[in-house]
Amino acid sequence: MEETRTVTADASHDDARLDKAVKDLFDVPWSTARGWIQQGKISVNTVLVTELDAAIFCGNEIQFSPAAPTQGNDTGFDPRCIVHMDNHLVVASKPAGVLTVPFRETDRNTFDMQIRKYLTRKRAKSAKRKGAMASLMVVHRLDKLTSGLLVFPRSVEAKDGLVEQFREHSVTRQYLALVHGMVKSQTIRTHLMEDRGDGIRGSCESSPHGGVRRSQKGKLAITHVEVLELLKNASLIKCILDTGRTNQIRIHLGEQGHPLIGERTYTRNYKGRKIDSKYLMLHAGVLGFTHPITGESMHFEVEPPAFFQQMQQNLKRFQPE
Repeated sequence: MEETRTVTADASHDDARLDKAVKDLFDVPWSTARGWIQQGKISVNTVLVTELDAAIFCGNEIQFSPAAPTQGNDTGFDPRCIVHMDNHLVVASKPAGVLTVPFRETDRNTFDMQIRKYLTRKRAKSAKRKGAMASLMVVHRLDKLTSGLLVFPRSVEAKDGLVEQFREHSVTRQYLALVHGMVKSQTIRTHLMEDRGDGIRGSCESSPHGGVRRSQKGKLAITHVEVLELLKNASLIKCILDTGRTNQIRIHLGEQGHPLIGERTYTRNYKGRKIDSKYLMLHAGVLGFTHPITGESMHFEVEPPAFFQQMQQNLKRFQPE
């Protein structure tokens, strides 16, 4: 078995394609380099990357892990996304581009189903009802385009305890986001509706009807925004949620005139030049709660995916004076 190897991208591979960097720095043929990437054997700054054309920058650490689970199976599920698992719950980091749960009958291979299948395969051979699917429940979600941490209860008791914590807003949820423009630290407090009057989800207070809250159906949404770093025509921010409404961060920042980089929907108030990205720059990096069964304080943090880190590094090189 080959050993894990790590190389550091040099200046000659700044802003290079990942397959080019792997070929050169590991001194392997094109076919080998691309095979490693597509099979899930390559990580950048400890984050699995399977896109051949992912951008690499000087100083990035590229790791070849021959023992890593091969990608491209029936689910594409990487067990390394699970950061905690016990008899009562699972905490896992969802990749961008995967639904948390099905929204339509035709939706397949959602994140919750991937984990259930993994747990089913992992069960001991002596377990009863070998053919039954492992139990897994849902208490919160992330948008399809958002990466980051989710907790899934495995029992009714655990679910009830977590639901109560979410209801009391005692769960810690922190997000990292890259947004257009120079943002100010602030707390955004509005009432969100499925249709604010112009066909898209948004705040009653910013509707096209004079900012009047015409319907009591709007649900309170509170987002605390903290600026971490000013970049080239962009800002790195931390968002802390008091509530967890659908698309809350995307809506709130978009309505402030600072849509997320990669945003396609909530951009109507933005007048500046867009920063191109095929990914949405939003990552649920911190999750904290009280274990619903043991009472233990649980706290988890995961780094944003490689494409987020690469975008941040690229914008950092052009910081405003």
